[in-house]
Amino acid sequence: MVSNVVKGCLGNLIEWYDWFVYASFSIYFAATFFPTGNATAQLLSTAAVFAVGFLMRPLGGWLLGMYADRHGRRNALAASVLLMSAGSLTIGFTPSFDSIGIAAPILLVAARLLQGLSVGGEFGSSATYLSEVATPGRRGFFSSFQYVSIIIGQLSALLVMILLQRILSPQQMGEWGWRVPFVIGAVAGLLAMVLRRTMDESEHYKQEKARSEAEASSSGKPVGSLRALMQYPKQLIAVFALAIGGTVGFYVYTTYMQKYMVNTSGIAKEDASVISFFALFVFMFLQPLAGGLSDRFGRRKVMLFFSIGGTIITVPVMTILADTTNVFAAFGLMMICLVFVSGYTACASIIKAEMFPTKVRALGVGLPHALVAATFGGTVEPIGLALKQAGLESMFFWYVTACIALTLLAAVMVKEPSINSKLEPDLPPTAQAEPVVHDESSFSPAGATSGQR
Repeated sequence: MVSNVVKGCLGNLIEWYDWFVYASFSIYFAATFFPTGNATAQLLSTAAVFAVGFLMRPLGGWLLGMYADRHGRRNALAASVLLMSAGSLTIGFTPSFDSIGIAAPILLVAARLLQGLSVGGEFGSSATYLSEVATPGRRGFFSSFQYVSIIIGQLSALLVMILLQRILSPQQMGEWGWRVPFVIGAVAGLLAMVLRRTMDESEHYKQEKARSEAEASSSGKPVGSLRALMQYPKQLIAVFALAIGGTVGFYVYTTYMQKYMVNTSGIAKEDASVISFFALFVFMFLQPLAGGLSDRFGRRKVMLFFSIGGTIITVPVMTILADTTNVFAAFGLMMICLVFVSGYTACASIIKAEMFPTKVRALGVGLPHALVAATFGGTVEPIGLALKQAGLESMFFWYVTACIALTLLAAVMVKEPSINSKLEPDLPPTAQAEPVVHDESSFSPAGATSGQR
């Protein structure tokens, strides 16, 4: 099991390294792909392309989610990392706007669409695989390593940036240095694809395959189809509601925070990179801790920790950080945010996987999460930068607070998802301590009528 978790996380690491290399290095290549203008306008253009990549995530969540439910988690995970590698290679070798004109931003957009398709399918397939191969009773702990690998991907992108900043001059970074991490990601992605092909397929998937094929032929609802997924409307609503605040908080506190420190606080680019690196390094170790706590005390309590804390601290922390130039103070403020958001990230995989049966789990986890990521996660930077340019930056803090408050409302309303988890009935009888009742309404609002006891 440990070998499969490591291989799954390694591929996930490469996927998110490639994804966040774009966000981290955009402060250097913004002028390469777009006409000369003020720094905020160029960053806004690259952030808009970052958001465009999110538009493909629902399509990726749908297509690769169906593929994972019908043809296996392993095959879908190998395909997603290959798509990401192709997108990184395209960005790394695309000429500048001065060389090929409008074709440069067009190729950049095309590459981001390809990467968006990849990431959209990666989350659902990866979350499903890690949740299914995890040991019963420790699913929260092991599935939390999905975000550990995501954070290591971010750290790897930042580490490459810090090393290049130390080796190359600012002029060299802007001219060609920013291309290096994209090439590294493309090569690493191919290696990750080979490793993922050697993973063991999930036993949950293999046990469900024959049964689901029989169901499809008799019911007309093929496994992994949207028609089959529509049988679980309460679970879909729960995923949307729980993911909104967590997705916005994650991208604000990790990806956008680095630009905020440079563009608003006035902290040097190099210092902001170091602050982000060490903050994310600590954040990484919080994931298995929070995941283990969710196994012991329940997913809902850990999710409430995030949503209550995030709702309270976002406005004051971001307001104070705006006038902070001391690197240690900035690090401390960033860590306050990351401690709370760990309550979401550690449970993001398992809390969704527990809602759906094996036949639609990858699609059920991936598609709604991708829709939230596209509509809320992908618009974090454009909204933040646009409000700054309009002189209304404080409104952005309240927008983030409102999104997290929606997740708080959902966390208050839902029942504990680990009770009668949809993962457990799929286990062989010998692996269960006692029979588990399969309850299709186990993740319904707390005030709703349910068969769960």
